[in-house]
Formats: sequence, structure tokens, C-alpha cells
Amino acid sequence: MIILGCDHAGFKLKEKIKIYLQKIGEDIVDVGAFNEQNNDDFSKYALLMTKLFDDYKDAQLIAVCGVGMNIALNKKKGIFCVVGHNAKEVKKAREHNNVNALALGGRTTCFFKAKSMVNAFLNTHHLGGKYTKRMEYIEIK
Repeated sequence: MIILGCDHAGFKLKEKIKIYLQKIGEDIVDVGAFNEQNNDDFSKYALLMTKLFDDYKDAQLIAVCGVGMNIALNKKKGIFCVVGHNAKEVKKAREHNNVNALALGGRTTCFFKAKSMVNAFLNTHHLGGKYTKRMEYIEIK
């Protein structure tokens, strides 16, 4: 399952990602936003994502916003979020850091680049070994 969320700044890109994920057969829960109204707050959607994560610990999360959702998601025990800049970076974050959440800049990321990062996120697995030990060391207790 993929938990998808955005604020107004990420709405357009989130909608394109959602259509792509549906096309490739992913199970998605979209927590919003459901329009581009400027009066929403990223923290509302990050909270909805983390509450749903409580029920689906194996879920992956994709957040699209202006700048803040990654900070909020990383405060939740069990969520490790990377801000995606390119597919290579996202792949390394999955392999080495076992991230389960991807944050994308809605104002700064084109769909073509977002799609490559989403593919890297979904199709790369954690390498385990020494990398597991590193992540256990920093996990919130």
C-alpha cells in the first residue's frame, strides 16, 4: 500500500503521480489535499499520513508539498523519509537507509523526474547487513 498526501503546493504533481501509480496497479490511499486552495497546511496532511501509517506499518508513503512534509513525517517513529532530488539519490536512500517515505517538491519537481524517483523508490530494496545496524542506531525509541 502507498499512502499519498500533499498540500496545495503539491496538488498538481500528486494528482499526476496518483494516476501513474494507479496505471501500474499500486494500491493507494490518498489523504489529500483534494484541490489547490492556498489556505491548507502541510502539517494536516502529514498527520493524516502518519495516523494511517499506524494501521499499515508496511506501507510506503509519498508526500508532495512546498517544503515541510518531510520534516513532519520524519518525526513519526518508524517513518524514514528522504527528500527526492534525483532517482540515484532515492535508490541509495532505499538501499542504505531503508527509507519508507519519499517527499517531493511540488513547485520544483517536474512529473518526468518525479516518475523516475517514484520508480526508484518502489523498485529498490534495502541491502540489509551493516546498513540495518546503522538505521537501528538512529531509530527513535
